[in-house]
Amino acid sequence: MSTYISAESLGHSFHDNWLFKNLTIGINRGRRVALVGINGAGKSTLLKILSGSLKPTEGKVAQSKDLNVGYLEQDPHFKGAITISDYIFHADNIQQQLIRRYEELLENDPENMKEMDKVMEEMSEIDAWEYEYKIKTILGRLDIHHLNQHISTLSGGQKKRLALAKLLIEDPEIYILDEPTNHLDIDTIEWLEKLLTEGSKTILMVTHDRYFLDNVCNEILEIDRGKIIPYFGNYGYYLEKKAEREASDEATFQKNSNLLRKELEWMRRQPKARGTKSKSRIDAFYDLESKTKNNGPKQNVELSVKTARQGNKIMEMESITKGFNGNTYIKDFSYIFKKGDRIGLAGKNGSGKSTLLNLITGGLQPDSGAIIKGETTVIGYFNQSGLTFKEDERVIDIVKNVAEFITMADGKLISASALLTLFLFPPVKQYGMVSKLSGGEKKRLHLMSILIKNPNFLILDEPTNDLDIDTLNVLEEFLTNFPGILIMVSHDRYLLDKLTDQLFIMEGEGKVLIYNGNYTSYRIELEEAKQQNKKPAIVAPIQAEQPKKAKLSFKEEKEFEGLEKEIADVEAKLKETNEQLNTTNIDPKELTKLTDKIVYLNKQLDSKTARWIELGELKEA
Repeated sequence: MSTYISAESLGHSFHDNWLFKNLTIGINRGRRVALVGINGAGKSTLLKILSGSLKPTEGKVAQSKDLNVGYLEQDPHFKGAITISDYIFHADNIQQQLIRRYEELLENDPENMKEMDKVMEEMSEIDAWEYEYKIKTILGRLDIHHLNQHISTLSGGQKKRLALAKLLIEDPEIYILDEPTNHLDIDTIEWLEKLLTEGSKTILMVTHDRYFLDNVCNEILEIDRGKIIPYFGNYGYYLEKKAEREASDEATFQKNSNLLRKELEWMRRQPKARGTKSKSRIDAFYDLESKTKNNGPKQNVELSVKTARQGNKIMEMESITKGFNGNTYIKDFSYIFKKGDRIGLAGKNGSGKSTLLNLITGGLQPDSGAIIKGETTVIGYFNQSGLTFKEDERVIDIVKNVAEFITMADGKLISASALLTLFLFPPVKQYGMVSKLSGGEKKRLHLMSILIKNPNFLILDEPTNDLDIDTLNVLEEFLTNFPGILIMVSHDRYLLDKLTDQLFIMEGEGKVLIYNGNYTSYRIELEEAKQQNKKPAIVAPIQAEQPKKAKLSFKEEKEFEGLEKEIADVEAKLKETNEQLNTTNIDPKELTKLTDKIVYLNKQLDSKTARWIELGELKEA
């Protein structure tokens, strides 16, 4: 197997702070590798070094001769290109230049039939039509349409998608990707997964998206305290082996610490002037010291703050409509929030997700309809625009601007400095400038500044961008136990599945649908409905949710009568699937399929049973 990139004795430092030293790494053809590690471990820096765009402080990188490297960085640069066409199409590629001319004629001068015929004939001569279809498909899927648009007018998300489009069109020998799923909606992420796993592509990437990582990569390299630790398997295998290794490390660390204390006593007891010390024992002491130093159990972010008391009336949205520039994003939408609501917001980019969130927070007012917020409702909004701070503001000032002392979940008061330490901001960072923090650290500080206001109605808009997987795990644990309302927009399907049990699906043109279940259940149902050529059975338009009443409507009576049969049907399917699962010599792929189906059927059964109980209580009231 040929080696595309190899690196020996790599080390890199910023301002005398070593990210890593003595790293040796090789990327062979056909490997699909994910690079993981906490924020600040040096993942993005290592990608830059391996791609050849950054020279390491020490060590060397070798690439195979004439290797075509495709590197997607977090903040792409466009090397003097003015328009999208300038960037996408190579001047020295005849096929691309003909396709560029053809696309520009279609967009700007479609009536020029003479020129159009000429270009089409030239494209046929060099078999460029298949390539044109590929380019158009990639640009369309990444929502890039106007080739003469100036790059300077694009948003950060559009620029990242443009850089990804160019890389996919070029189809390099090795893909080096830094957070490729940022700014993509879920449909596009699933399309990208299929594209990257076709053929035998060679991939090295950093991603926080665990489903994407699991579906694309079959090998994981972890940067941990300046060292590379390989795991030959998917994300689940990595978690299992990492837990085993950390348990072993903990035991080794404790043993080394105890030995070090004894050795230290011995070193101190010996008179410095005497030459009678055992040289081997002195050498062993220094070796032990180096093993123990900076290798203690890793600290974790600690999320634990008080949640404000929530009354019975939380928030009501009554027939709200909102549009901009002739486009309607939300039309006649009503909903009454209930205690325990955990809602995921799904839909393509530009479908109105952020508009709905801004209406809920009061950042926007509806064109018609009303939003009534309960007196005890305290909203915490973690938005994509990030943390707002002044250039001369220190990290500790962000917290002190809210409160000097913060009430934790157990009722204890702790200082701003102590809380920052729990969020992995040690004193040396607390008194440093916010502007010097990494992207992930700013996200963590932003989240902290929201949580210390004790919200009971938490809105998270793409919370996973720039957060490392360790911090995400802690955030998930906190949100799982969060007693208030949770609304979340995320392209991270893992997070949506784990934390939400209801979806608002923005379908475009103002339509909002509700689905009782998580994202994977919704996708399974959509796929089944597609195969049967019908609409999903339990996806229905959101209706105005009325206060509970003593009498069922005619429609609810019919729904109640039908639910018993539906529940019996689901139970029968569940029984049949469980029997299939117990069959001997079952194919591993079929096993996974059946397991997924059982999870989906159980969720469907829970949803239908809950609705049957709710209607039954109303009927008897």
